[in-house]
Order: sequence, then C-alpha cells, then structure tokens
Amino acid sequence: MGADPKITTTLSTKGQVILPKAIRNKRHWKAGTRFVVEETSEGVILKPASPFAETRPEDVFGCAGYEGPPVSIEDMDKAIEKEVRRRHARGRY
Repeated sequence: MGADPKITTTLSTKGQVILPKAIRNKRHWKAGTRFVVEETSEGVILKPASPFAETRPEDVFGCAGYEGPPVSIEDMDKAIEKEVRRRHARGRY
C-alpha cells in the first residue's frame, strides 16, 4: 500500500487556483470565503480570514455600559451559578 496520491491544481492566467471540492467540503469553505495568504519557506498557506476585525481589550473595555458599583469575580461566579440553577430547575439544562 502506497501513500495517498497528492492532489494537484493549476494556476490560471488570472492568478486563480481552484481548490478541489473534497477539500472545500471537508473545510466547509463556501464560495466567497475570504482567506489570509501566508508565504513561508515551505510554500504558501491559506487560512480562512476571521469575519471580525482583530480587537484589543482596551478597544472594547466598558462597552457594555454597566452603571453601578464594581462587582468582584466571586460575585459574578455566584450570579452565574444562581442563573444556571434557575434554568436547570426549569428544565432548560
């Protein structure tokens, strides 16, 4: 038994490369998927681009608009646990 044959494709005169259907289906890549192209010493890597712009914590800090006293992590954990118990009692979990 030999190794699986390599899949090949061809670069068009317009610089387009067709990705084989088996790979597109396996990766769930649909028409219109945007990619990040990285050149490496081994070749070229295609990665699906994130649909969201990269953000930093300082870009979004305070965007929820909470107005009130600061809440500790312990208080947040208690509130989450209380809500999970409430939903569980209603058969939601």
